[in-house]
Amino acid sequence: MPDVVVLLSGGLDSYTAAAILKHDGYRLHALSVRYGQRHVRELDAARRVASALGVARHLELSVDLSRVGGSALAWAEALGVSNIGIGANALDYSGYPDCRPEYMRAFEALANLATKAGVQGTRFRIHAPLIQMSKAQIIERGLTLGLDYALTHSCYDPCDDGRPCGRCDSCVLRAKGFAEAGVRDPLVA
Repeated sequence: MPDVVVLLSGGLDSYTAAAILKHDGYRLHALSVRYGQRHVRELDAARRVASALGVARHLELSVDLSRVGGSALAWAEALGVSNIGIGANALDYSGYPDCRPEYMRAFEALANLATKAGVQGTRFRIHAPLIQMSKAQIIERGLTLGLDYALTHSCYDPCDDGRPCGRCDSCVLRAKGFAEAGVRDPLVA
């Protein structure tokens, strides 16, 4: 069984991407990053999701991204893993240029040129199974895999009691995705 290091935020995209990779036969090593986010609940969700997926190992790194760039590549190389999974998708293109297919291809090429393992012949591969999917398609795919989206957290500005705000970009996209999929979001009462 091949291994994959998957970036796991605790949101529905990273959960679904990881589940697809598991379904495709990969053993999951989950990496979550504590980067000073205001919504630390996302790390609680990442722990729940990692547990539900039965990952081989879940690593939480504390990284001050205001001072240093973060990447799953260093951990993958240390584990001897050449597969890296990410939940980037088509809806993220406009706000996050590093979620475009062109970026994924360029990063994969860079990983193969700029690492000791790559220079020695290891071929790193970026797996972005959601890259061409809408939020509704992601939700539908996750449901076919039996995912419990009540475990996830997507809100950028949660209420004091942890409920999603319903107003931030992430909440709006999530609500639209569930509506288009014709499914009730388990996080919304």
